[in-house]
Amino acid sequence: MRAMLIPAIICLVIFWPSSDCSADVDVGLSIGDDGLKSFYLAIGDHYRAPEKEIIIVRRSKIPEEEMPVVFFLARKVDVSPEVVLKMRLLGKSWWHITTHFGLNAGIYYVPVKGNPLPPYGKAYGHYKNKKKSQWGKIVLSDVDIINFVNLRFISEHWGYEPEEVIKMRARGGNFVSINARVKHKKEKAEKYADDEKPGKSIAKKK
Repeated sequence: MRAMLIPAIICLVIFWPSSDCSADVDVGLSIGDDGLKSFYLAIGDHYRAPEKEIIIVRRSKIPEEEMPVVFFLARKVDVSPEVVLKMRLLGKSWWHITTHFGLNAGIYYVPVKGNPLPPYGKAYGHYKNKKKSQWGKIVLSDVDIINFVNLRFISEHWGYEPEEVIKMRARGGNFVSINARVKHKKEKAEKYADDEKPGKSIAKKK
């Protein structure tokens, strides 16, 4: 076993993140912080992206919170994530990339109840101050787009209220940690619901 592990470790040290190792896809998502791993796996699952695509985007050194934007836009226009990624790495703003594909601010809107807290308040104000037919005139910043895409990604993927995600963001949480917290809460709620099923309740009493 030890003889097998040493070459794998050497491969990771020497070649990560610039080259491929055998079984690269498996290794790529098995190392590192649990929160990051959970974030990457959630992206892959939500956008139906193979692990190899996730690894390619991850290795580009693009910030983690921008990874969902890459896959969101790629799926919207049915292109490879690498096409979107290359444009971003060339220094194009997310808004420039959005309009390049003939899209507008309408694709980023996530319906919420009440008045969203910062940093979403100003961004939602763009939509509130215009009729839906005028949303094509809205221009969003990189920060707005990153916030909106991650809000949609986390709330839709976990079936979680977007208002609760906004509250976590307002308290200063980054989306990697927010994803981990929402995942934990959902798993805890599901376990509780499972434990409370009639059959299990009777078994417990016995």
